[in-house]
Amino acid sequence: MINTQKSFEHKEEGNLYLVPTPIGNLDDMTFRAVDLLKHVDLIASEDTRNTQKLLNHFEIESPQISFHEHNSKERTPQLIEKLKAGKSIAQVSDAGMPSISDPGVDLVKAAIDEGITVVPLPGANAALTALIASGLTPQPFYFLGFLPRKKKELNAKLTELNKREETLVFYESPHRIKQVVVAMKEVFGEKRQIVLAREVTKRFEEFIRGTIKEVLEWLNNEKIRGEFVVIVEGNENSETEEKAWANWTLKEHVEFVMENNDLSSKKAIKEVALIRNLPKRSVYAAYHGLDD
Repeated sequence: MINTQKSFEHKEEGNLYLVPTPIGNLDDMTFRAVDLLKHVDLIASEDTRNTQKLLNHFEIESPQISFHEHNSKERTPQLIEKLKAGKSIAQVSDAGMPSISDPGVDLVKAAIDEGITVVPLPGANAALTALIASGLTPQPFYFLGFLPRKKKELNAKLTELNKREETLVFYESPHRIKQVVVAMKEVFGEKRQIVLAREVTKRFEEFIRGTIKEVLEWLNNEKIRGEFVVIVEGNENSETEEKAWANWTLKEHVEFVMENNDLSSKKAIKEVALIRNLPKRSVYAAYHGLDD
């Protein structure tokens, strides 16, 4: 069934407002966002203590209620009932856009199902802010958020993403950034262009641009601090490679991956096995001319 919404048509139900908050610099808060937060009945905050600092800065006295990944199942129906009763609610994240890497999407879906108006406000977003200053092609781009934590799942996801031609955009924490770039080197090769955007909009904002090999060397010589946006050049050869390898022998495929991504035979064998969904021992045997 089609669902249409006229955002500023008067209804008895309250509106759900999605309000971005600064990702570092408080001056990035919009006049509209401040005014709206002053007039809503309730603010649903990912972290009420963090948001209270923002509210104090702008002299906003609207009450808060906690709304985060650990209480979203319980809290969502409570917020929906308040909206149906005519209360206006603003949902905010700790920083940036609601629904991006937070449970806001569940609340939005529930509101839409109940015919409640959902009004988004424009504002700060770390991924787009970093992307436009990266120097890499900004469109098309593919935003994934955070990559899997486990090494096997991480490598599998990167192998899947290696087929994409779009610029890739991720979020990453300081204690995992080196591990992720090492995995990218194994899958993407060391020549691919990458940009690390650190502490975007904050005092120590920094952009590290170079090949994966160069950026990994930088990481090995730095004390890593701050949150990162990771932007990686897309694979310009993905379509050509995917069409071509169907006609290649396993040895030819391994040699192509070695040359194209500047990988050792061991790593290339591992990547070809993932790409073709074959046991690594079969690819190893074919490459070295052994019986499987």
